[in-house]
Amino acid sequence: MQPDNAELITIDEMCEMLMIGRTTAYKLLRSGTLKVFKLGKVWKIPKASVIELINERRYS
Repeated sequence: MQPDNAELITIDEMCEMLMIGRTTAYKLLRSGTLKVFKLGKVWKIPKASVIELINERRYS
């Protein structure tokens, strides 16, 4: 069982959270802006990382 702060989300869920399209999402993933990782060809996106990005951008 994963701790709550280690919940992984899909690319579609990330797009919905950030209100962005898939192209922008993949650019964001490749840029290193988010703390994500890849297993094979699949991106693993911690929900906490997306929330952290939202909070950083909201108050900057």
